[in-house]
Amino acid sequence: MQSGTVEIFINGTPATVPSFYSIGQALKSVNVTIPGFCFHSRLSVVGNCRLCLVEIEGWNKPQLCCAVPVSKGMKVRTNSPATLQAQESALEFLLTNHPLDCPICDQGGECDLQDLAVRFGNDRSRFTDIHFDGKKAVENKELSPLIRAVMNRCIHCTRCIRFASQICGLDILGTTGRGEEMLVGTYVDKMFFSELSGNIVDLCPVGALTSIPYMFKARPWELNKTNSIDVTDATGTNIVVDSRYNRVMRILPREHLEINEEWLSDKGRWSLDSLEMQRLVTPMSKTKGCCFSIEWDEALRIACQMIKGVNPNNIVAVAGPHTNVETLVACKDFLNILGSENTYIERGLACLETGADIRAGYSLNMKMCDVAQADKILFVGTNPRFEAPILNSWIRQAYLGNEADVYVIGPKCEYNYHVTYLGETIESLSEAGNALKSGKKPLIFVGVEHLNKDYGGAMMSALLKLVKSLGCSKDWEMLHIIPLEASFAGALEAGWKPGAKGRLTQSKDIELIISLGADQIFYDWRPPSGNKLKIIYIGFQGDRGAEIANLILPGSAYTESGGLYLNMECRSQFALPAVTPPGKARSDWHIIRAIAECCGVNLPYSDHNSLCCRFSHISPLFINLGDYQTKLFSGLPWTMAKTGDGTSLNCSQLEVEMKTMPDYYCSDIFTYNSPTMVLLNNLENLASAENDVARSRKELRATRVNAIVKKGLGELKYDLKASHVVALVKDGLAGDYSGSGGGRLERLPLEHEHEPRPRGAVFLADAGAGVLVL
Repeated sequence: MQSGTVEIFINGTPATVPSFYSIGQALKSVNVTIPGFCFHSRLSVVGNCRLCLVEIEGWNKPQLCCAVPVSKGMKVRTNSPATLQAQESALEFLLTNHPLDCPICDQGGECDLQDLAVRFGNDRSRFTDIHFDGKKAVENKELSPLIRAVMNRCIHCTRCIRFASQICGLDILGTTGRGEEMLVGTYVDKMFFSELSGNIVDLCPVGALTSIPYMFKARPWELNKTNSIDVTDATGTNIVVDSRYNRVMRILPREHLEINEEWLSDKGRWSLDSLEMQRLVTPMSKTKGCCFSIEWDEALRIACQMIKGVNPNNIVAVAGPHTNVETLVACKDFLNILGSENTYIERGLACLETGADIRAGYSLNMKMCDVAQADKILFVGTNPRFEAPILNSWIRQAYLGNEADVYVIGPKCEYNYHVTYLGETIESLSEAGNALKSGKKPLIFVGVEHLNKDYGGAMMSALLKLVKSLGCSKDWEMLHIIPLEASFAGALEAGWKPGAKGRLTQSKDIELIISLGADQIFYDWRPPSGNKLKIIYIGFQGDRGAEIANLILPGSAYTESGGLYLNMECRSQFALPAVTPPGKARSDWHIIRAIAECCGVNLPYSDHNSLCCRFSHISPLFINLGDYQTKLFSGLPWTMAKTGDGTSLNCSQLEVEMKTMPDYYCSDIFTYNSPTMVLLNNLENLASAENDVARSRKELRATRVNAIVKKGLGELKYDLKASHVVALVKDGLAGDYSGSGGGRLERLPLEHEHEPRPRGAVFLADAGAGVLVL
């Protein structure tokens, strides 16, 4: 037996497990199923559901396997009559007040309570009080415009509370009351806004928390599941795309222990409605300022004429944020054969002399999961909470589990952990050395937008000196860049150059631009008027790039074409296509190959398999899927950075694009075209929205009370001197509401209005509108 392990006996079978395991973890390691609702491997242990009971030899009663650690020689039985009876009784109590909403519940078909009730529960209940008093009724909560809270179904597992507090860093959700009067919700009428809020829908084991955008749309057995990659940021979050009838219905996270664990950002989850907005479904040509639909053969002929009619050196291709590696490689090969090297991405890296040659100059130089080991963290002009929510979840793990100190050089932003501001200008870097010197594993994160500033080179050189002065282990990389686009690392790895805006601004001889879904560049740069410049737009969404293009070729979204993507670690991951493109849209790289064939250029691949062979000639990263590759020459890019004269270093103010929650929802073209994200972004005053919800609840309660009084079923009397409300309900009619069979007079002091009430009491109005107690 290895050191640090113990031998236990599970149902008579010996098993060797780590000594720090709980009984539940030991059972899982040997594939023994035990029921449970409240336990989650990434949340704290509470033992609320009382369902994971097991029998332990020598103990006088069943114990919770999620909370009891293993010990040497422990004998655990999960199939004994006492264990099965205890589990059945716990389920029976949980189902006592649970409503029979399964036919109308969105969780139906993937509900843990359904599955465990069938396997471990009984087919009938011995609890008969509900036939007289009815089941417990709880008022629904307004947690978020995206999360529907039907609290009648809540089983008090508190997963949502622990997730909000421990993962999101927001102490908004909690419990009030005890026993049967326990309620889960917000202490005051306050909405739950977080960049990871949608994950509480996945965590909820019942249908208490469901997705409003997905409400009543499909059942899980009707959906086709496809593994894919989230492209709304550069973290490379693993996702599952659920589709039905060739339409994307919802997006869920897929577990990856080294990247996203099992979380997904709200943009990746709920911006999917952008896939159906302003879609380009047919080729179009612009004539006299108007677009006309044309067929593909005509579109390819026009594209061929536009390309052949210009000097290849005057052709520029610009890649957008969602472009996959297949399209990037095909477009670059095509232009290279024509004689053009002008392939650019929208993001600039002006301070890098090495450009895209060394990966360490533009990426995260360690595994994302290793961030949790840091003990000192410095942010320089970045806010990972909104720029990379999944990376921020690892930073928060370092903050909670490793007690990491977080320092910030930049403007004040919303963080979900305590930070210490060192200043807003680069001259504050002088204080960073004192802040980080006591750390054994410090980390420095820099926003990628600063690498295109005049002060970028001098700033990175100063940070490199800081890294060397700390003298940490060579195996621990300290300096990291946080990119924002999903195509960023893949494009640079394929040989594309940074800085499309600088190329378009400085050159006056450009005659043709091929835009691969690039729209932001045309917000930052406008083609000169009266110029003969022409634009070919290949993309799936009609935004600014399609607006000014001369030829529009409908491409595919990431859910339709799939493809290879490199995340901020430069880790290659493949996304499978989930649905087919709408209308006459085609995959982007197939469009480029068809244009090349019309131009007489023979690309050496015609299908995806032959294209993958081409990948092996370009970079080993493109064919080593899923594995993290260690970066080489990590400090070299910054020793060769353009430092300039250094005069502007001390007065340079650092800016961050996404400072607050509304900035996060609509941060790029894709999310601006999402009605759901626009709805959230328009909540400029969240406090005002929360007050509106509270006011509407008050009016609803008052309306209910007034309706009862108007029908003659009861009357309200206010005794202001006694500072209480008296509710008188007529005899013989109260049974219609409380099930008690008769009326009664009850005094409810206002200062005690939130105390537990007798069973059957109905709380319909607040103190301002009257309190009716039945």
